Amino acid sequence: MESLKNLKVGVIGLAKSGLAAANFARSSGASVFVTESKQRAECAVFLKRLAKGVTAEFGAHSDRILESDIIVRSPGVPNNLRVLVQAKRSGIPVYSEIEFASRYISPREIIAITGTNGKTTTTSLVSDIFKTAGRKTVTAGNIGSPLADCVKKITPRTSVVLEVSSYQLEDVERFRPTISAILNITPDHIEHHKTMRGYIDAKARVFENQKKTDFCVLNYDDKKVRALKSLCGAKVIFFSAQRRLASGVFYSNGSIVVKLPFAGYSIALKLKIPGRHNIENALAAAAIAAAAGIKRGAIEKAINGFRGVEHRIEFTAAINGVEYINDSKATNVDSTLVALKAFEKPVWLILGGRDKGAPYRPLGSQIKKKVKAILLIGEAAAKIRKEFSGTAELLDAGDIDGALSLASRRAVKGDIVLLSPACASFDQFDNYEHRGRYFKNAVLKMKKRFEKK
Repeated sequence: MESLKNLKVGVIGLAKSGLAAANFARSSGASVFVTESKQRAECAVFLKRLAKGVTAEFGAHSDRILESDIIVRSPGVPNNLRVLVQAKRSGIPVYSEIEFASRYISPREIIAITGTNGKTTTTSLVSDIFKTAGRKTVTAGNIGSPLADCVKKITPRTSVVLEVSSYQLEDVERFRPTISAILNITPDHIEHHKTMRGYIDAKARVFENQKKTDFCVLNYDDKKVRALKSLCGAKVIFFSAQRRLASGVFYSNGSIVVKLPFAGYSIALKLKIPGRHNIENALAAAAIAAAAGIKRGAIEKAINGFRGVEHRIEFTAAINGVEYINDSKATNVDSTLVALKAFEKPVWLILGGRDKGAPYRPLGSQIKKKVKAILLIGEAAAKIRKEFSGTAELLDAGDIDGALSLASRRAVKGDIVLLSPACASFDQFDNYEHRGRYFKNAVLKMKKRFEKK
């Protein structure tokens, strides 16, 4: 395993991943320099947790980062950043935090799960299955803790279950999962990747270094994902919620059917979380678990006992017969579409935030069927209004407080108020978790006021 001792490690971006990479590198004996475009005052939360001995600059990216032996790029830092371009021209290795941290672990297995939607639910579900099976499990990546924060607790007996985003996969070089999975691919992060092809290529890097002894789980029902089989060097396991497969994992008559050369059984599905998309998530998780050699009993127990994840179609409260649902994790159009399909009741939809470059029109048919009104928030409000003019009632709410105020006055018993923004949160919040917590707190305050009347 490589040593960081006495190396110069540069980190671009002091947020969650950058902080973890900087602290791990420093604790491993490296000289660490962090460069951050935000002002020092904006990074106060992260600065409190930055290891002693790490030096940092704020407000701009100077050429000092080019003195590094290794550069770690935080997710979302643009590819065309001047110092990044210069670093690559100079031959300085540029890694994502996932690539960087993975070089310093030797676990039992690495599971890497990506896709446009369902990553967090599937990663959480896989983690639960592994724990139910008695495996020492660390869950990290785009969920919970960055991998760099977990390096020192990972042993040769540890199963590492990672949620990985397209941003995290851009700068991989040797990262090699034992089992990879691509759940689905729909337009997202186009503002960063520039084209859909660029986005797909980033996702496909999850299996780039896999060998014939490894496994890759792919969604047969998604044409873009299915086509990636021809590029994959690992053993491919398909899953499908729509058809019986000659070999793979599929849904049939209310059961998960595992039909593989090394495993064959069915599991009666009794999901506690709503929506057809969660059947797909369960199928993917079962395929991953089967590839890892986990027995049927542990898979069945974990899947049927799973209660979902925070901020994903999460029931918050019922007030005067109106249900309030937190789906703040819906940061793209397809994710919001999945949420709308999960409900049959009339919906007051809170939509908007920071636009990500994709059209909102795919929501049109579900909006016509189910949505009483769209409550517009954030920077994308004008674009959304333009695309849905004449489709549904459009109300300018401004922010979550405004949206809840409008909804509480107009929604009636049997309605649903759904925060499923189809946008990033960064115009008004630190991240989607911050947005979701804010929504939940505001709803619970409303509930208390109602109960006092």
